Amino acid sequence: MGLKLGIDLGGTKIEIAALDTAGAVVARKRVETPIGDYPATVETIAALVEEIEAKLGTRGTLGIATPGARSLASGLIKNANSTCLNGKPLKEDLEARLSREVRTANDANCFALSEAVDGAARDARVVFGAILGTGVGGGIVVDRRVIDGANAIAGEWGHNPLPLPAGEDLPLPACYCGRRGCIETYLSGPGLAADHARVTGETADAAQISKRAASGDAACAAAVARYEARLARSLATVLNVLDPDVVVLGGGLSHIGRLYEHVPRLWGRHVFSDEVRTRLVPPVHGDASGVRGAAWLWNDAVNP
Repeated sequence: MGLKLGIDLGGTKIEIAALDTAGAVVARKRVETPIGDYPATVETIAALVEEIEAKLGTRGTLGIATPGARSLASGLIKNANSTCLNGKPLKEDLEARLSREVRTANDANCFALSEAVDGAARDARVVFGAILGTGVGGGIVVDRRVIDGANAIAGEWGHNPLPLPAGEDLPLPACYCGRRGCIETYLSGPGLAADHARVTGETADAAQISKRAASGDAACAAAVARYEARLARSLATVLNVLDPDVVVLGGGLSHIGRLYEHVPRLWGRHVFSDEVRTRLVPPVHGDASGVRGAAWLWNDAVNP
């Protein structure tokens, strides 16, 4: 089928894009998310699909990048930070409203798929997409197929414990999941800001810390260096288990350019190999990867 529609269902915005068979965007629109209103969210998605199809004069397949994941046990959305989605049959409700099959995947999986199909990892067989933003998530793509896993949590490395915590990593920060010392508490944007505040007493967000580090601020540069060391240890665990060809970073912290030089220098001492050929790369599609990956869920070459 030619036209592929992708929806990125975010906490504050819903974006739709229509891709042709070559992956070119032929139509695109973004609207605000009806926050906290599940029926309105379903209707907003349906209206966007109908508007784009009417504009293009053809019907397409539909994939949706969602926060959280679809429970394998119940079919209902779970673990979504857009809490009105939790416990709801989003896939089934949209299928009933639009009279067609709908494919859904976690937004981190869609990011990884987008970068694996025609992005930064387009020539790679095994790809790990690591989201470093408000939270820390991940997705795994093998041979341009999303790997969901037996429990629909494949790639969700953010709630593993930080490897080898010691000294400046202590005490272990509390995580909203109920545990302490999760990777997310160190490697998310708020985690970087909290670490900087613990050491210096200063309040700054991740973007400010990165900018000040690049301008020569010693305290901010030290915060980014601690971040790099923790990221290297955390990704080394992924490399030891998955052994990907490419790791693609996404989210706001993927814009810190020095990560791509410094982290591969550091992770080798923690990887069980005499050399590390895995590449660490920035995304090509960036913020557009969610919507593009959702559309690619229907590429027959990706998901026959």
